[in-house]
Amino acid sequence: MLAFTGRRLLRGLMTLWFAVTVTFFLVRLLPGDPALVVADPGMTEELRQELLRDYGLDRPLVVQYAAYLGQLLQGNLGVSLRESVPVSAILAERIPWTLILTGSAMLVTLLVGVPLGVLAATRARGGIDRLVQIGGVLGQSLFVPSVGVFLLYVFGLTLGWFPIGGAMDSDVSSPVEAYLSMLHHLVLPCMSLVLVQLGPYVLTLRATLIESLGEDYCELARAKGVPERVVVWKHALRNALLPTTTVAGLQLGFLVGGAVLTETIYAYPGLGRAIYDNVGRLDFPVLQGAFLLLAATVVAANLLTDLLYGMLDPRVRSR
Repeated sequence: MLAFTGRRLLRGLMTLWFAVTVTFFLVRLLPGDPALVVADPGMTEELRQELLRDYGLDRPLVVQYAAYLGQLLQGNLGVSLRESVPVSAILAERIPWTLILTGSAMLVTLLVGVPLGVLAATRARGGIDRLVQIGGVLGQSLFVPSVGVFLLYVFGLTLGWFPIGGAMDSDVSSPVEAYLSMLHHLVLPCMSLVLVQLGPYVLTLRATLIESLGEDYCELARAKGVPERVVVWKHALRNALLPTTTVAGLQLGFLVGGAVLTETIYAYPGLGRAIYDNVGRLDFPVLQGAFLLLAATVVAANLLTDLLYGMLDPRVRSR
């Protein structure tokens, strides 16, 4: 297990380094001059060059890249060009909101997806199973921005049931009101992600559970008089969750990407919104820091999924 963990950790670090490298050079392809962010057009050329030297923007890209990697190894994400404050301080305000959104969407997906998958598998080729399959296929074809705009228009603007933006009302006067306001604002962004993620999860669980229910150990349990409910939930579901765990880990990557779009649509103050706000500003350090945290989240989730899968199925540890 130790060697398996080491291999997966090394793979995760290599993936993270690749993401950091691509992000560093990709943000510098954005149209515009970052010097305009830190330098006043009315400055003298001498003062302008001095300011650019302070931020390291006058050096070749390769030198800037090496310096950036050195800063990362020291835990330093740099300083915002626009606000002149540490990037870590800016992102620290955004991370909790993104974690709340993605965590809530994943939790709701699991709480709804597992019963739906079990219901469809235990009634295979029945009316409920067909409805679940149709809904799953439709869910796979949904696009996060389209779902977000639709929910926002119907339930936010037309019906007025939910707020159309933000993460919390500004006039809350107690912790209870703040919590309820946060949940109220969270409903539409969370549902936008759940509707897109639910289909693949349910269809995978349904297929694997049907296969597990036909295995010899389930037939043996039935022959011993074990109730079908116990066969499904205790014996078959345990093995069916193995490939579903992998799907959940992979879906988390799409969930993080969808959160970026969702936060932009609903003006939700997470990392995705920070990326959107700072693209036009050409604030390279903030963009790099936000992308790094998103990439680290996906890598950590995939690593955790691999380790969990290795614990559940010892056969994968030799791969």
